[in-house]
Amino acid sequence: MRLLTILLGKTLAFVLPILESLTNGPAKESRKTGYGKAPSVLVLLPTRELAAQVAADFEVYGGALGLSCCVLYGGSSYGPQLNQLKRGVDIVVGTPGRIKDHLESGNIDFRSLKFRVLDEADEMLRMGFVDDVELILGKVEDSSKVQTLLFSATLPSWVKQISSKFLKPDKKTVGLVGNEKMKASTNVRHFVLPCTASARTQLIPDIISCYGSGGRTIIFVETKDSVSTLSGVLPGARSLHGDIQQSTREVILKAFRPGKFSTLVAKDVAARGLDIDDFQLIIQCEPPRDVEAYIHRCGRTGRAGKSGVAVMLYDHRKSNFARIERESGVKFERISAPQPSDIAKSAGVEAAEKINEISDSVIPIFKAAAEELLDSSDLTPTDLLAKALANAAGYTEIKSRSLLTSLENHVTVLLECGRPIFSPSYVCGALRRFVPEDKVESIQGLSLTADGKGAVFDVATEDLDTFLAGQGV
Repeated sequence: MRLLTILLGKTLAFVLPILESLTNGPAKESRKTGYGKAPSVLVLLPTRELAAQVAADFEVYGGALGLSCCVLYGGSSYGPQLNQLKRGVDIVVGTPGRIKDHLESGNIDFRSLKFRVLDEADEMLRMGFVDDVELILGKVEDSSKVQTLLFSATLPSWVKQISSKFLKPDKKTVGLVGNEKMKASTNVRHFVLPCTASARTQLIPDIISCYGSGGRTIIFVETKDSVSTLSGVLPGARSLHGDIQQSTREVILKAFRPGKFSTLVAKDVAARGLDIDDFQLIIQCEPPRDVEAYIHRCGRTGRAGKSGVAVMLYDHRKSNFARIERESGVKFERISAPQPSDIAKSAGVEAAEKINEISDSVIPIFKAAAEELLDSSDLTPTDLLAKALANAAGYTEIKSRSLLTSLENHVTVLLECGRPIFSPSYVCGALRRFVPEDKVESIQGLSLTADGKGAVFDVATEDLDTFLAGQGV
């Protein structure tokens, strides 16, 4: 099983052996056939997307062998699923909730079951499917006649319990990472970057420009409102979350795979099960609640020997990502927000590449204007060409961005004090002695320094001189 997983991927590593057993192996003789046949295979998965993808593999490879498959999940019509089960199927793939519904309605018979597969078992635990999974597995009357395969990225206590309860006593466990803690891919560079929630819409497009390398990007956020907000401001981005109808979700993913759009904004529904291997960039808008979530999100990039980039944003006032760094084996690279000058440089390189692609046939048409520009300007030809590249890239000026909150047209200021500062309110009080009240109220991201004798905060670039005029700043 380990060799198959490495060569084929996890899904085909269990799909192909099961199909072989049903058609040429021990399960062939006892497999039911004909109208109304009971399933020989049950596969449980945590999400609709993953269920659809696994069912697609069974349909492609099993269909060529004369085997039928149906996929059962919520958010799709119940009637067609019931009709398929009544006609009889060899393989049932689905999510725990919908399969439980069909079981309790008497639509599924497990008496002929030969294989049952639990894929992403730890994710089923996280999504609250514990009772449903145990009820479904408990419906098999004679488990000694059923081979059970369980796949899990981690081994929390519930996964160990169902392994002991539902797998055979002589079960074998294959660990691809041994007894080590769950680790992140070594093919991924992991960056952390300070950013307040209000600066995300400004910052994320620039992160994509700097680190996306023209490839596909997934942005993970914590709320559906954030999904809608970000997807609405990013050019060509689409959103994915639980409230979107399944048919629409399938259309979105179908367009995303061939690259018809390059940026997907999603909740964790997209963290697992996407059959897309060539993501260049993963952006997490804030540190997740647990290490496993971070690793699964980052696992969307850096696959099959390719390199990838994972950028995690955090609010410097409240986020602590030390535990993720410690338990995941990740060594975060601390970076500041891409400055507009960095973005402009990248855009300039692209503009230069496009100029080289332009046909020489245009030169006679524009040569006279170019010569007139050279003759009338005090700038060198190189400087003039630089301005032409800037114009082609859409830049007429370069803005600034703070290091603390990543807000545009803001700059980070350090206030030093000769004695300990005990609270941010003390800083504001000190600033009011030499800075107008409205300017003090406009500062962003105020926090104390590690030694307790200073503070850092962001001010609008236009207000910088006002703050620098005060003593001690």
